[in-house]
Amino acid sequence: MTSPFGRGFITNLVHICKHFSQKPEEAFYGAADHLQDFIVPEQFRGTEVEELADRLRKRIVWHQPGTLDREEAEEVRKLINRLIIAIDKGLGIKDPDLGEFQ
Repeated sequence: MTSPFGRGFITNLVHICKHFSQKPEEAFYGAADHLQDFIVPEQFRGTEVEELADRLRKRIVWHQPGTLDREEAEEVRKLINRLIIAIDKGLGIKDPDLGEFQ
């Protein structure tokens, strides 16, 4: 069955990243839709990846658009960055780095 907002882990993480590449006041609109089928793979259950994915989910769902958009969008971006690094580490990359230019 096809999902209207994506199904998977990296697939939905990329969709969420697209939202948070927008202006803070626009970032949250529709982002929660991609959490519907945001699935943490078994290999990451009980790890930092799952913890960060859960925190990301809560931060997006609990946000009230129009209230503290700038501050909370920045928090979400930082969570996404931490999640990306944790995924790379979980996949065996010894020294993942986001780079200087993001």
